[in-house]
Parts: sequence; C-alpha cells; structure tokens
Amino acid sequence: MDALKTIATIRSDFTTKFGIPRQSGLAAAQLSTIVFESEYRDENALRGLDGYSHIWLIWGFSEVKAERWSPMVKPPRLGGNKRMGVFATRSPYRPNPIGLSSVKLEGIEKRPNLGTVLIVSGADLMDGTPIYDIKPYLSFTDSHPDAKNGFAGERLSYALKVEIPDELMAMIPQSKRDALTESLSQDPRPAYLTEPDTPFGFEYAGFDVRFKVNGDTLTVYEIIRL
Repeated sequence: MDALKTIATIRSDFTTKFGIPRQSGLAAAQLSTIVFESEYRDENALRGLDGYSHIWLIWGFSEVKAERWSPMVKPPRLGGNKRMGVFATRSPYRPNPIGLSSVKLEGIEKRPNLGTVLIVSGADLMDGTPIYDIKPYLSFTDSHPDAKNGFAGERLSYALKVEIPDELMAMIPQSKRDALTESLSQDPRPAYLTEPDTPFGFEYAGFDVRFKVNGDTLTVYEIIRL
C-alpha cells in the first residue's frame, strides 16, 4: 500500500492541542476552512458534494510523537489514571495516528489563490492538520441512535457554566464568541488536574485565553492578544 497522501489541510482558530474540543460537534459554532493541496484543486472532485449536509474527515494526528504504540492508553475522560484498550478509545496514540470526524458542511466557496474550499462547522482539528480523505455522511447508514457509548458516554451532559467579563469578551470578534464559549464549557482541563482556581490558558483565534475553574463554573480572568 502506498503512503497516505495529504489532500488538504484545515485552517482553524485552534492553533495548539490544548483547548480543542475533544470530539467533533461539541463546539458547533466553530467554523473552519478546508484548503486543498494544489494537486487536488479540481472542482470535478467536489461535484455533488453540495447535496450533503455533513461529511466525514479522515485526518492525521500530525503533532503526536510516539516511538511505539501501546495496547493500553489512559483516556482523559477517565481522569488519566485508568487504562483502557486503545481500540476502545479515540486516543491519538495508535498504531496508525489517524483521526475521524463528522462535521457539518456549511458551504463551498471559491477563494483567490486557494481554489475551491470547504467551510465546515464543529471540527475538532488543530490548525494545519493534514486531511487524507473526505467522504459524505449518510444518515441512513452512519447514524445509530440506539448505539451504546461505553465509558465515553458517562459525561455526555457535563458542561461548565462559562463567565467572561464584558470587557474581555469585547476583545473577541463577534463571530467567534459562541465557539469560544462552547469550547470552554466542555472543560478543556486534563481530567486529572481539577484543583480549584488553578490557572489554565490556550490559544484561540489569535488570543491567549486564560481561565480558572471552581466547582461547575469556569471564569475567564484574562485575554491577551497575540
């Protein structure tokens, strides 16, 4: 089998791993742009795609540096102190560092110097992530409402209350505020670092967003323009 080819990269407001939503769709307001490599900027390859509302992205964990794979991993959802089989998780530390995300296709646009790009929402990919393939999402076969979610479903309803002072929120462009709030509400902290009022921060849309969590409330105390 030939090596996987990067057909596109994603342009996202998340420029570091920390802070990225842990699954696709959790920050539905987050918009990202898929830019094709020059070899694949052929409009014929996208013919018919506008008839779908959602697509699958097959991509690579490009920032994962692992010398060897392990059959057991420590999922963040379990606090980072309990091991599960790698194939029972979505851990990036896998025999092949490949990710799979279902995203909403918001639009297909022509951009100067970029050709035709895809605008998607709800992506859980870091800026610059390589994309290996794109496939249409088919609701009649890909959706399973009665599926069991295993240990990953134990915190489906968990969300933090997010408090951002008005003067800090005013620094963030209007179009990016909902996505930032959604991402923060999912609790970006590692599950094993939950001491109250410990400072955390991540880069988002050209800003360093710093916050603390106490109980079920996350408070942003500083935003710095990068």
